[in-house]
Amino acid sequence: MLTPVPSKPHTSLGRVLEALGDVLLEPVAVGRDTRRQLGGVVIHDPHDDAEFPAKAVVLGVGVRESDEIAKLLRTVGERGAAALVVRSPVSASTELVRAANSTGVALLGLASGASWTQLAAMLRTLLAEDDVGDVSPQTLGGVPSGDLFALANAVAALLDAPVTIEDRNSRVLAFSGRQDEADPSRVETILGRQVPERFTRELEKEGVFERLYRDHRPVYVYPDGYDENIAMPRVAVAVRAGDEVLGSIWAAVHNELSEERTAAMVDASKIVALHMLRLRAGADVERRLRADLVSTALEGGSGAPEAIARLGLLGQPTIVLAMGLLEVPDDDLWLVAERQRVADALAMHLSAVQPRSAVALVGDVAYGIVPMPGNQGDCRERSVRVASTFLERTGRRGAAAIGVGPLALDGSGLRASRDGADRALRVLLTNGGTKRVTTAEDVHIEALMLELADLCAARGDVATGPIARLLAYDTKHQSQLVHTLRCWLDSFGDIGAASAAAYVHPSTFRYRLRRLAEVGGIDLDDPGDRFAAMVQLHLLPREGKAVPVEEA
Repeated sequence: MLTPVPSKPHTSLGRVLEALGDVLLEPVAVGRDTRRQLGGVVIHDPHDDAEFPAKAVVLGVGVRESDEIAKLLRTVGERGAAALVVRSPVSASTELVRAANSTGVALLGLASGASWTQLAAMLRTLLAEDDVGDVSPQTLGGVPSGDLFALANAVAALLDAPVTIEDRNSRVLAFSGRQDEADPSRVETILGRQVPERFTRELEKEGVFERLYRDHRPVYVYPDGYDENIAMPRVAVAVRAGDEVLGSIWAAVHNELSEERTAAMVDASKIVALHMLRLRAGADVERRLRADLVSTALEGGSGAPEAIARLGLLGQPTIVLAMGLLEVPDDDLWLVAERQRVADALAMHLSAVQPRSAVALVGDVAYGIVPMPGNQGDCRERSVRVASTFLERTGRRGAAAIGVGPLALDGSGLRASRDGADRALRVLLTNGGTKRVTTAEDVHIEALMLELADLCAARGDVATGPIARLLAYDTKHQSQLVHTLRCWLDSFGDIGAASAAAYVHPSTFRYRLRRLAEVGGIDLDDPGDRFAAMVQLHLLPREGKAVPVEEA
């Protein structure tokens, strides 16, 4: 075995599959327990018997045949390995599945076209996720890890041309110096951090992107007929991780590249892929870590003080915001992406308002813990203003609602603030978006009624007394007596307003009112009867069905 890559044994197999499963790795035989911890990365060498870390991920470079893989599974299993990676394609044969299950070693496949170097670098990033914030220097290809701008300058020096590094949507992730040597279109692209749409439309029309993502050699784009601001040819190469295209490198050149520079550009794309994967994995790790810390802090258990301290919120008064989507379509993939999008947008907004804010998507709800320094008397108004400003900026696309919890003077009050924010958010979502921001104090009664409705549903309670009789009568005669009573109570007994709400003439409404009093046996002049009816109607769904009852 080669010298192991050091790391802390905290990351699980499940996290590795979650982060790299759609890019570099495919599960072949992993069993049901993906919570097993991973302790390091080593490369298989049949002539090296040196010890390697417990629970290591072993890279089986050059091991292809099924019997070789099964033998290696048993060998590394005896030495305490947690996973073995071999080059795909590899079928999950009975022999391999049996060997993996008996040894407890997960068998994974490295995607076709992906390099072992890429995989080792990404695994090291994930296995070091508990060291988020570690400032120890790390390099990929001689460039500080994740520094795409330094990498763009290095590529520009190799090609002797200004370059940009772009994602799949033609957004500029980084660019080199010497952009003044290019044409006006490149300057426009740099300033907007996005290739102009008119240019991308032409590229799509001419099939440039199709060729770019299909071929492994650079693709040339000449200025004729594209845009008057494009005076120089472009050469581009796709940035790949296995079969997935991560983005592309674009250079503005005067002439076609020599064979040496063409090869250099292709090689550079592989290094760029490492950096882009590192950035993506790092962002995912940081997001998961923050979500864990926010969730732990809001739960208020024994781990809350440490989580609050790591978030930098220890000893500070804070308010919890709970944000959910008002419209929930059937498209699960869109829903997951949209929830994360609005959570990221809220994090960016709060970081500008209060840099120490912590935001994370926990389940279906995005929670924000917002410090409230200064005057505590107006913190409620300030928090509502912050939430309202954010929703105004996001508009109606993916419309969201935000519930605001009460002030927590310290970490011990975060759980209560979260509970209040949850109750306020539920009221907003139940009311269908008529209002988009509210505090727990403003909807205290509505929240209590929802909780009472939950209790009634859990116990199987049904309507009783006058309301039950009215429901039964409406079902039997297709009448509107319950709706009439709702309108009258909601209008505080104002016949004009109530009849308008019911869309009937006041005389017709008065007749229905007398009829419901007779059928239900309710005294509308009695405050107690009116209150009992209001409570029951609030606990019933608007389209509530009648409950069979015996006639009194």
